[in-house]
Parts: sequence; structure tokens; C-alpha cells
Amino acid sequence: MKQRLATVLLCAAVSFNVLAADPAAGEAKAAICASCHGPAGNSVNPEWPKLAGQHAGYTAKQIHDFKAGVTRSNALMAPMIAGLSDQDVDDIAAYYAVQSSTGGFASEALHALGERIYRGGNMESGVPACIACHGPRGAGNGPAGFPRLAGQYAVYTAKQLDDWRTGGRANDPNGMMADAVRYLTPGEVQAVSEYIAGLH
Repeated sequence: MKQRLATVLLCAAVSFNVLAADPAAGEAKAAICASCHGPAGNSVNPEWPKLAGQHAGYTAKQIHDFKAGVTRSNALMAPMIAGLSDQDVDDIAAYYAVQSSTGGFASEALHALGERIYRGGNMESGVPACIACHGPRGAGNGPAGFPRLAGQYAVYTAKQLDDWRTGGRANDPNGMMADAVRYLTPGEVQAVSEYIAGLH
């Protein structure tokens, strides 16, 4: 566990230079991102993530991973970020980190199951509780590299969980997410994604 956490912290540290990042410069550089991720990082399309309020180190790591195209790839993202320098990435990430998320809405019908999975996991199938890394309100843990989830679109979250389960996404340190969601059922994926959308 200590080795895994050390890896997470190292990944967070090398992907974002907090001292050199400039949110004001990031605002202008993020103009290219706004067409998909919306003004100030609040996407209006549930298939595209909200970036507002996300930890800068996490956002920077995702952009670098998309640029490398090995552990995470997306045909829409690739051409948009191809020309970004490391400084551009850090500035954009810093800009989004200080924006306010518009929040989200959860399905009441799926609330009970989603809350149970998020807060307690599923002991019978071996699914750990999401709260352990992402916190009671989905705020995540920036220094540890755990992203903010609160208010994220359920459609987007469910797609990411499915990608981790099937190997479509593999940029989680030491396979932490792949291990965590391996035994989630489709119904549990939908329920916990809906629950996360309503966290604030």
C-alpha cells in the first residue's frame, strides 16, 4: 500500500508544476478547450467531462496521457492538445482548478444503491468503497492524485468506469481503478455514477 501511494504521489508531482503555473495565462490558452468543455470548464454535453474545480495535477496528467496516447487516447482530444507545451498544460490545468463547477443532479431511483456502493462498496463481490479515495463529498485528494468527482455527469463517469473495467483506459497508477471496478455490475456502475453526479 505504501509503495502504491508513493507511486500516486510521484505521478501527481511530475505532471504539474504548481510554482510555475499561471491560471490567468491558462484562461486564454483554454479557449481551444471551451468548445467541448464549456465556459470555465462546465461542459453542457454529458459525454464530455466538467473540468471546473478539478485538481490541477490530475487535469495536467490526463492531458499528458492523452498526448502520449498509450494509456489513454481519444480521437477528438488528440488534435486539440497536440501543440500544447508543458507550460500550456500546467497553465490550463491551473485555470480550471480555480473555476466553480455547476454541480449535477442524481437519479432518486438509483440513489440508495449508488450511495451503498460509493460509501461501502460491495463486500460480497470485492468492490471497495469509492469514498476511501474520493472522499465523502467526492472532492478527491489532489496531492494523492485522486480526482474530484462531485457533480460530474453520470454518463461520463459510467463510461470511464466501463473503460477501466474493460481495459479501454489504463492510466491509473498501479491499476488501482481497474482493480476497484473489476467486479462492478452494469447496474452498480449506473447507480454509483448517478450518485456521484449529485454529490456537492
